[in-house]
Formats: sequence, structure tokens, C-alpha cells
Amino acid sequence: MTRALTLLGLVTVLASSRLRGQGEDTVTRRHDATLRGTAALDVHPATWRRVAVHYGKWAVAAVAATFTALGAHEHQSSNRVFRQLLDLCLANSADCTLASDGSYRNPAAEQLYQTSIHYDGRARVRLLLGQVSLLASAGLFLADLRHRSNDPGNIPFRGAKLTVAPQGSGARVGVRIVF
Repeated sequence: MTRALTLLGLVTVLASSRLRGQGEDTVTRRHDATLRGTAALDVHPATWRRVAVHYGKWAVAAVAATFTALGAHEHQSSNRVFRQLLDLCLANSADCTLASDGSYRNPAAEQLYQTSIHYDGRARVRLLLGQVSLLASAGLFLADLRHRSNDPGNIPFRGAKLTVAPQGSGARVGVRIVF
């Protein structure tokens, strides 16, 4: 135990020492506003809210996809169990007679029905959570657009303009490409 603690302490001390690129004038340090004595100090680093929105939108979108997939899986399980109930009823209709309280008289049929309802409820909750997550993700995508300029800086191509005009018994189609 003492050796393990000593080794852990040594690794911590060595890991916390500065690496070669952390103390020098590097391009990265000039542009992330951490190098002292440069004009880049005027650049404000991104706030934690902006970073949370920028990366959180993808995390929430992944949560939405996950809940939707889980809801679809639970729905398939509910359908599988309900098909078993239908097969039981088609094999012998006496197994599917209902009692006065609305439950099945056959305990196996009642168990299949309750299991189907259980899976269906779980599917409903997961699909609703997926939809709420999708709405939250859309909101975060819109919030992230607020911090951007109108035109992307890295795409020089402005796009094509497509025109369609009626002419005689047909139509004239034109494409204009602007560089």
C-alpha cells in the first residue's frame, strides 16, 4: 500500500510539472490569450455558458437519439408480448375470457397482458423523454447560432441561383453560379 501511494504521489508531481510547450511562446498560446505581453490578451476567452451551449447541443441530441432508440426497443418488446397473448387467444378462445373486473381469467393471459402494458408504459416515457430532449437540442442549436456571423468565414462559394420561368408550352430553367 505504501509503494502504491508513493508511486501515485510521484506520478502526480511529475504530471503537474510544466511541459515544454506550456512555458514558451507558441502559436497556440498567442491565439488562446494565455501568453503574457501579446496583443492577443485583448481577446476574451469563451464563457462557460457559450461552451456549454456549443458542446451541450450535441450531448442533448445524443440523449434524444438514445431515448428514442430505447423507446423503440420497449415498443418492440410490448408488441412481442402482445403477439404471444394473441397467439394464446387464437389457440384457445377460452383462455381469453374476461372476468367481471375486466381481467383475464387465465393467469398466463393476464400476465402477458400486464407485461405488455408495462413495456408500453416504459416505451411511452422514453419516447416522451426523447422528444423533450430533441426540443432542448433544437433550442441549444438556435442558441448557438446567436454567436455566429451571418456568413460562414470558411466557405467562399456563395451558391447557385436556380430560375424557372414558363415559356411557350414548356418551362425555361436557368442556373447562375456566382464565385
